[in-house]
Amino acid sequence: MINDRKNAQPTVIIIDDDESVREALKGLFESVGLVAETHGSVKDFLAADNPEKAGCIVLDIRLPGQSGLEFQEALANSLHPRSVVLISAHVDVAMAVRAMKAGAIDVLTKPVREQDLLEAVNRALVQDKARRDEAERITQLRSRYMKLTDRERQIMALVVAGQLNKQIAANIQLAEATVKLHRGHMMRKMKAASVADLVRIAATLEL
Repeated sequence: MINDRKNAQPTVIIIDDDESVREALKGLFESVGLVAETHGSVKDFLAADNPEKAGCIVLDIRLPGQSGLEFQEALANSLHPRSVVLISAHVDVAMAVRAMKAGAIDVLTKPVREQDLLEAVNRALVQDKARRDEAERITQLRSRYMKLTDRERQIMALVVAGQLNKQIAANIQLAEATVKLHRGHMMRKMKAASVADLVRIAATLEL
C-alpha cells in the first residue's frame, strides 16, 4: 500500500463553484498529462478528500460557504498542509498578501493565462513532493530511534551533547569498552555516518 502511494501520479484538485471553469481547467491539466479532479465547494472536496493523496489544489478565492482564502489558511495550519494555487476574478493587494503569507504558491486573476497557471501548478507539485519526502524521511528516522534500547538512547543523547566515550562511561558508570559497543550499535541503527550526522538527526527529531 505504501509503495502504491509513492508511485501514484499526483492529482491536481480543482475547487471552483463555476462548472464551466472546473471543466476548462480539468481539460487543460489533462492535456499536459496531469491527473485532475473537480469539486464545486470546499464541503464537497472535504467529503471526498484523502489527505495522503499527492498533488496540489487550484482553489477559487470566492466560494459559497467557506471561502477559498479561509480554507487555504485552515489547511496551512492543519496536520495535512497542502500546496495551493489561488485564482479569482477579483484579486486585491491585501487579499494576495494574506494568501501568500499563508503559504499560497501563487494568486492568479481570472481569466487565468494557461502558461501562468501551469507554471504555478508545477511549482505546487514540486513543493508537495518535497514536503511528503521530508515527512517520509522523518517517519523513517523516528522508526529507527524507536528501535534503540534505553541504553542506546541514553548514549545517543550524551554523544549529541558532545561527550566523549570516556566521559559517557564515567557519567553512566559503564566500562568505556561497553560504551563503545553500545555506541556502535546505536550509530548503525540510526544509519548515522558521523557525530555531525547524528546531531542533525537529533535536531530533526527535536530530541
